[in-house]
Amino acid sequence: MEKGRGKFNRNQRVIGITKVLTENPNKVITLNVFTEKFNAAKSTISEDIVIVREVLETLSMGRIETVAGASGGIKFINEKSAYDKAKFIEELCELLRDKSRVVPGNFLYITDIAYNPSLIQSAAIILSAAFKNMNVDYVVTIETKGIPLGYEVAKQLGVQLVTVRHDTKYTEGTTVSINYASGSSNRLQTMSLSTKSMRRNSRCIFIDDFMRGGGTAKGIRELLSEFDSELLGSGFLIDSVEIKEKLVDKYVSLVNFHGIGEDGIAIVSPSIHND
Repeated sequence: MEKGRGKFNRNQRVIGITKVLTENPNKVITLNVFTEKFNAAKSTISEDIVIVREVLETLSMGRIETVAGASGGIKFINEKSAYDKAKFIEELCELLRDKSRVVPGNFLYITDIAYNPSLIQSAAIILSAAFKNMNVDYVVTIETKGIPLGYEVAKQLGVQLVTVRHDTKYTEGTTVSINYASGSSNRLQTMSLSTKSMRRNSRCIFIDDFMRGGGTAKGIRELLSEFDSELLGSGFLIDSVEIKEKLVDKYVSLVNFHGIGEDGIAIVSPSIHND
C-alpha cells in the first residue's frame, strides 16, 4: 500500500477497477493488483468486479472474462453491441460520401479519417473482435496511414504493433526485405522489416486502412514467412470491391468501396465480413 493511502469505499473501488481494466484491454490482471491498490480483501474486490461486469455487459460496453490458473485473474474485452457497430459503420459511410473527398484520378481522400483518434478507436474495437480468439502475437501494419489503426487494434488485443517499412533505415539494424507486386497496378515495390522487431514462429494479423487488390497483404504474408511466422488474417477499414479478384482471403473490413458514381460521390456500403 502506498504511504498515506487509506481505505476506499465501494464506489471509489468500482471506478478505479473500471479504469484499470478499460485502459488495459485483453491483459490479464490479477486480483492482487486491486487488493494492493485499494487496501481491500480479495472477497471485497471480487464483489466489486461483479458490479463492474454487470454494468459493462448491461450497457454493451464490453465484458470481463475470468482467467483460471496460478497466474490467472481477469481481463477486459472491449466490444460494441450490434446496434452500435452498425451505427458507427453507417456514420463512417456518410463521412466517405462527402463529395469533397474525391480527388483527381477518382481516388478517395481518407487521411483525416485514418488519423482521427475517436474514429480509429471505434473501428479498431470492431475489427479486433474478429481476431480475439486467434492467440495473436503481433499486429503487423505498413507505414504510414495504417499505423494508427494498427496501433489501436494491437492495443485492443493486448499485443505489440510491428511496422513494416517501404525503405530500410540504418536505425533499424539488420533487416529482411522482399519485392512484391501491387495487386491493383502490378507495380513492383519493396517492403522491409527489422530482424529485431519480432520473434520467429509468431502468429500475426495484418491491419491497414485500405485494400485494393490485396498485393500488400500478400507481400506481408511472404515477408512473415522469412521470420517463420504465420499470417492468420487481415483487417481493413475500407475494401475496394471494384477489384473482384483479391490476392488474399481471410480478411475482414468495415466499408466496401464500389467506386465513384456519376454524381461524383463515393459509392460505399457496410462490408460483409469475409472468411
